[in-house]
Amino acid sequence: MRIALFGPPGAGKGTQAALLVKRLGLAHISTGNIIRAAIKQDSPAGAEARAYVREGRLVPGKLVRKMAEDAIADHGYDNFVIDGYPRTTEQANWLEGFLESHGRPLEHVLSLYLPDAIIIERLSRRRIHRETGENFHLDFKPPPADVPADMILQRSDDRPEAIQRRLDVYREQTHPLEDHFRRHGLLVRIDAVGSVEEVHERIKSVITGNLVNER
Repeated sequence: MRIALFGPPGAGKGTQAALLVKRLGLAHISTGNIIRAAIKQDSPAGAEARAYVREGRLVPGKLVRKMAEDAIADHGYDNFVIDGYPRTTEQANWLEGFLESHGRPLEHVLSLYLPDAIIIERLSRRRIHRETGENFHLDFKPPPADVPADMILQRSDDRPEAIQRRLDVYREQTHPLEDHFRRHGLLVRIDAVGSVEEVHERIKSVITGNLVNER
């Protein structure tokens, strides 16, 4: 099973990918996690990526692609959900071609969608510990009572006006990507309103024709 999962910030991509990993035994391939792991391991690719991250620049697509290639190959080109990639039609063309060249074509492209108002409400409730970097959510994972209030911060990009800008950029970049996968007969939009389990059931209903029993 080969799934690409994408959606706007706050749509629950990471949560749903984690459920697919836990319940279906898939590997989770996240380009963000791949980059962080490569930097931590100080691999040649990680050393190159570190320079961009340190300067606050995007890691070049060619380098991300090489990391994604290696991660997919490590899992035998199968049984994975890739999260947050591709981001452009050029990357989509590469991913499809890469998998097809190994006889493992992409099977499902799932796009989570939510109204902006819900996304803004979700993300604007996130907080971070000033020193440890631990993430909290005022509704779902509030900071412990013994943590001083001045140690809990809201990231600047989690403020409503910044979130709306991020959503505008995401949709501008993603619209052609959705059109690309729709033309290829792969795209299914998933309503991400509701509980985690409700959204998971919607995802499962789309891919159920290719599923084995859950673990």
